Amino acid sequence: MIVVAGEALIDLVPSPQDTPPSLEGTGAAPTSDDRLPALLPRRGGGPYNTAVALGRLGSPAAFCSRISTDSFGEALLQGLVGGGVDTSLVQRGSEPTTLAVADISADGSAGYGFYADGTADRLFTLPPALPAGVRALSLGTCSLVLEPGASAYESLLRREARRGVFTALDPNIRSGLIPDPDAYRARFLSWLPDLALLKLSEEDALWLAGAGTGDDAAPGGTWETVAAAAQEWLAAGPAAIVLTRGGDGLTVLRRGGGELTVPGERVTVVDTIGAGDTVNAALLHRLDAHDALSYAAVAALGDDDWRDILRFAARAAAVTCSRAGAEPPFATELAA
Repeated sequence: MIVVAGEALIDLVPSPQDTPPSLEGTGAAPTSDDRLPALLPRRGGGPYNTAVALGRLGSPAAFCSRISTDSFGEALLQGLVGGGVDTSLVQRGSEPTTLAVADISADGSAGYGFYADGTADRLFTLPPALPAGVRALSLGTCSLVLEPGASAYESLLRREARRGVFTALDPNIRSGLIPDPDAYRARFLSWLPDLALLKLSEEDALWLAGAGTGDDAAPGGTWETVAAAAQEWLAAGPAAIVLTRGGDGLTVLRRGGGELTVPGERVTVVDTIGAGDTVNAALLHRLDAHDALSYAAVAALGDDDWRDILRFAARAAAVTCSRAGAEPPFATELAA
């Protein structure tokens, strides 16, 4: 079983029906009669999306989080159950569900504003040791930023890594939630010795390297900056780093040396919500298919293995980008 730990939240996405035709895709403009666009609730959160995507791909998956007992929380729980995800590790609380207001740009990329004060996920507590059958643990996004829950998720990462569980991290930087970037970067570096796989976007890598400005602005660096930073991060722990590069595809860099890139799948982009989370799930699912959910096995993968894994992830992400919201593909869609 693969356990995904982190936040579940509700994305509030502008309704396309309420957006003037000349501004469709911006997600922020008022309607022609000066009404603000309706916001449609969608289940979300990077770890939540990853868990659902794993379930849809057919991987045995469980979700580890704290979810509200409010109506949004109930909807989130139902989404997990409907996706075949085990919810036995989910904690419940009466605090409200975190809300993320999405702003969709003309190219389909999404920025977010968060309403997270006093929400359920922030009170997540360290659970007992994960069941013996757990083969991998995936973490990331807001859950590793917002205290006091962030420290509990961090403790979960360290404890399970030292028990020999395969660990994967997607930082998925939301710079507006990070009050002290330098402190977060130092904390990120402290996680590296406990990771087997690090996955992140090129923009996130630039931000973590101190050369970019986060998820809501253009990066201020180059691929050379990313590659140099990735080599330093590899030396600190992970067996491999997978970087998502938008239309330029996916690149893996390996601790033993070597860089391999596969192109992105061409698709008409509706929005990119959940695309990176789908990549997380697809990587774990395909690594499992290669019997590579261990540090040593990842380190031993060859070019042909990685080419297959990355192409599978690129296809899965393309399907998600082709439809509105975080709607990852089912295994049958990728088989077709």
